[in-house]
Amino acid sequence: MKVGLNMLLYASLISREHIAQLKTVKKAGADGVEIPVMEGDVAHYKKLGKILDDVGLERTSCMVIPDPSQSPTSDDPKCRQAAVDYMKELIERSHAVGATVMCGPMFQAIGHFTGQGPTEVEKKRVIAMLRAVADDAKQAGVLLAVEPINRFEAYVLNTTADGAELVRKVGHPSVGLLYDTFHENLEDKDPIGSIRKYRNVIKHFHVSANDRGTPGQDHIDWKSTFSALRAIKYDRWLVVESFGRALPGLAAATKIWRDLFKSNEQMAKDSMAFVRKQWKAAGRK
Repeated sequence: MKVGLNMLLYASLISREHIAQLKTVKKAGADGVEIPVMEGDVAHYKKLGKILDDVGLERTSCMVIPDPSQSPTSDDPKCRQAAVDYMKELIERSHAVGATVMCGPMFQAIGHFTGQGPTEVEKKRVIAMLRAVADDAKQAGVLLAVEPINRFEAYVLNTTADGAELVRKVGHPSVGLLYDTFHENLEDKDPIGSIRKYRNVIKHFHVSANDRGTPGQDHIDWKSTFSALRAIKYDRWLVVESFGRALPGLAAATKIWRDLFKSNEQMAKDSMAFVRKQWKAAGRK
């Protein structure tokens, strides 16, 4: 098990300017960081990878589809091809920075809705897109972790069950499922049971408070969550994902209207300590 921190806490494009923050995250006890890859080119991420090596941080990456013109669910074949092209570029950036996992809601443009639930045609289009890029991910050594997110941010995949079904239909070893405690606290009827039930497809995990603040200072059933992860012998990344108001666009998308912690540095320190304590405690049983 490795513990990481999602760097969207600080910026949407991590660069040399963030060395001090990266060192703070390392000092807080993180094994690695989750790097957003929506901006910048491959050359940028190669340079960033060297910086992260120097700091001593491993990495995963994260993504969203911000533009409907790149949505894999679109009726327009050009948009669906743009989705494939975009995903391949994100995989290249992830490989360049040294990420072993790229996660996110890679099934629709974030925050865009049709006014109804997902159709089977839309899901088939997402499956086709993921199959089209899965070999690229395999060659790059990057696991794609599909992230179901809550109904207020997306409509195609909300629950662990729906995500697991889609991943199984893709049927490729380089495509798995991300479980996020914030989203599944909202969407799953049995969040802890879902961890156990879908153990074979969960390949990445976001430790996220119910208010997107500091894990452990919220009402998520963390004791049962970590016990379930131990029970399924989960041995991959546990990445803390918390959001502040530093990025206006992200704050608006995630509906962060107030400060959820005193400082990014304090949140990182508290959350890293909390995850390691909970993991250790769950292992004593």
